[in-house]
Amino acid sequence: MQDQQPTRLLGPAEVRGLAEELGMRPTKKLGQNFVHDPNTVRRIVSTAGVGADDVVVEVGPGLGSLTLGLLEVAGAVTAVEVDSVLARRLPRTVAEYAPTRSERLRVLETDALRVRAEAFSERPPTALVANLPYNVAVPVVLHLLAELPTLRHGLVMVQSEVADRMAAGPGSRTYGVPSAKTAWFADVRREGPVPRSVFWPMPNVDSGLVSFARTEPPAAVDREKVFAVVDTAFAQRRKTLRAALSGWAGSAARAEELLLEAGVAPSARGEQLSIDDFVRIAEAAYR
Repeated sequence: MQDQQPTRLLGPAEVRGLAEELGMRPTKKLGQNFVHDPNTVRRIVSTAGVGADDVVVEVGPGLGSLTLGLLEVAGAVTAVEVDSVLARRLPRTVAEYAPTRSERLRVLETDALRVRAEAFSERPPTALVANLPYNVAVPVVLHLLAELPTLRHGLVMVQSEVADRMAAGPGSRTYGVPSAKTAWFADVRREGPVPRSVFWPMPNVDSGLVSFARTEPPAAVDREKVFAVVDTAFAQRRKTLRAALSGWAGSAARAEELLLEAGVAPSARGEQLSIDDFVRIAEAAYR
């Protein structure tokens, strides 16, 4: 039976104290903006819908604000941290603030973009919950969804514009490569904004929450072949698909032929297509 006592979370004084102890200055390169508001942490955990049956993978735990909140409800947490100083300090922070839950934590000192499924063989994760560095948010989410098929749901905090792109549907001005590729793996929803004031240091951009629920792949065709069509279609957004896909197909005439076979108008543009449309184009090309 899990410990039901609430965990003491990190506030502004604790976050700054830990940073001072470690002699660290948050770096823009690693996207280090630490959450210091317990109410925001509890909101993230609650919105993520994490429960005792979940094994959570958290990318970029930093000083441990969100980690402590996740350990309060999750069966286990695997934290992936590239910064060696932070990775070594995290288990001690958890032992200090949530000693009865410290055995549920595992820390992987590595780059999330390089992590492989084998690293999670003992504890296959079921959920992804993270405050992601803005400059790598989409690549990290796509990599982990591809690499870890056991991930069923999750919630990530990203730059507001990135959240819009991830959750956008066809026809939206923010719909693009992140939208289409994420839709291959999951249903995605915008879950509201996060104020700048809950971070230290305060970022100069707004943040937002995005949730996802894994869905079955839309086709048996190879994912990378579909993603190649997506990348090509959006590489020249202003062009019609007939023109944009001409190099990929071999000629404009061949692109038109494939589009018609897929039931897509050659005069359409990439932002009008759903992931299912891209799948049909790839199927037409590789059958």
